Amino acid sequence: MDIHQDKILILDFGSQYTQLIARRVREAGVYCEIYPWDIEFSRIQAFDAKGIILSGGPESTLSDHRPLAPIEIFNLEIPILGICYGMQTIASQLGGAVENCGKSEFGFAKVRARGHTELLRDIQDEVTSEGYGMLDVWMSHGDRVSVMPPGFKLMASTDSAPIAGIANEDRQIYGLQFHPEVTHTVQGVTIYKRFLYDICGCGSAWTSANIIETSIANVRKQVGNDHVILGLSGGVDSSVVAALLHQAIGTQLTCIFVDNGLLRHQEGDQVMALFDKNMGVKVIRVDAEERFLGKLKGLTDPELKRKAIGNLFIEIFEEEAEKLVDAKWLAQGTIYPDVIESAGASTGKAHLIKSHHNVGGLPDDMKLGLVEPLRELFKDEVRKIGIDLGLSREMVYRHPFPGPGLGVRILGEVKKEFADVLRLADDIFIKELRSYDLYDKVSQAFVVFLPIKSVGVTGDGRRYDHVVSLRAVETIDFMTARWADLPYDFLDHVSRRIMNEIEGISRVVYDISGKPPGTIEWE
Repeated sequence: MDIHQDKILILDFGSQYTQLIARRVREAGVYCEIYPWDIEFSRIQAFDAKGIILSGGPESTLSDHRPLAPIEIFNLEIPILGICYGMQTIASQLGGAVENCGKSEFGFAKVRARGHTELLRDIQDEVTSEGYGMLDVWMSHGDRVSVMPPGFKLMASTDSAPIAGIANEDRQIYGLQFHPEVTHTVQGVTIYKRFLYDICGCGSAWTSANIIETSIANVRKQVGNDHVILGLSGGVDSSVVAALLHQAIGTQLTCIFVDNGLLRHQEGDQVMALFDKNMGVKVIRVDAEERFLGKLKGLTDPELKRKAIGNLFIEIFEEEAEKLVDAKWLAQGTIYPDVIESAGASTGKAHLIKSHHNVGGLPDDMKLGLVEPLRELFKDEVRKIGIDLGLSREMVYRHPFPGPGLGVRILGEVKKEFADVLRLADDIFIKELRSYDLYDKVSQAFVVFLPIKSVGVTGDGRRYDHVVSLRAVETIDFMTARWADLPYDFLDHVSRRIMNEIEGISRVVYDISGKPPGTIEWE
């Protein structure tokens, strides 16, 4: 089965929800990719999509420098769906008009479905006493369409946005002012499925089972009888790659696990137990704590720490790889968001460049070929595949862990005693989150070691020890996040455990910064 046979192209106008649109499309079993709005039309033609979705965005179609959809797409004779800004630019570019609302509309709204279009026909949350179908939706806009383009009819409306949906059914061009991709739009999934299946004519071949089958076949075809090496970090992405490659090529795979002394509590032993002992994957463990701590000595700037850790990791990895004389391929856990975010355009927007492999900062003269079986997948798709490949749910649904590990969760200079203390505090926090059934309710949680000391009291004695901060956030796409509103009794329990059980910590604080303006990691 060709899992790429039916494809949807998403043109990104900078919305925070663009990746969420893509996830909704893929959850419906349809492959899609994200291109920037200013991509060359020849690339759009070459992609050969069955439909195009125009995302929302922060700009205004009333601006002199507004981003525009390539005008040629409206003559491709394939269905087009515009969301929020995407609808406004359809209206503006095809002869309609857009105006400023006077004030932004952000949040829940009730939309009346009108016109009985193919997109919204019989899709409703309730019916009014007058017989009108109503939808519960999520709005996020400052402008609105004031005049529909010629040939379009009204598809939806609200009191604040009389033109909240437009449709030209002859040309199969549709626009929605609201966001069907967010969970607040109750019928959002149904609307996307209507567009994908009934209007675009797509099938649903993009499933975990088909992705695994295709990936295994592609890997076997790519590497033949050659040997493949994989840098195994113990994180979700590299673990799923290891499981997938092990199933595809068996003993042709060797994993190199570099224990840099900056991992979570007992993580090195856990990685070896899972892959080497339980799964039969060949794993070479390199204990390099002293080398990493030596490289980090005296460094306080987070960027310098990241570079030192990254460069030494590559150096050690290359040393070990050279010992495997028959290795011809390097496997990486590159996933689709890495590709989107790392491949920059001249405009500063993210371009998908299929030939772009330098996601992890690999040297240009690298002699090994690259194997990246996950580079088309979002994180949630990687996790589903991991479960299907037999990895434990606890492993697959672990919270993200930064590549430099505790090196960027210890603020200032990294020392072994700091790492040892932080490891224990983090272990208490994570275990208690699981104990209170909170772990899966937050997107990421960890402890940060602060380069300050605070006065404390133990019994009748004075303490002057270090401070750590708990951090927990809730997010959909990790581009924006809000701090998790954890129960006070839980925070009290964790704080007392950390200060009572770990020598060297006198105070525990809780980070209530959102993203933006803060970042999820402190460094």
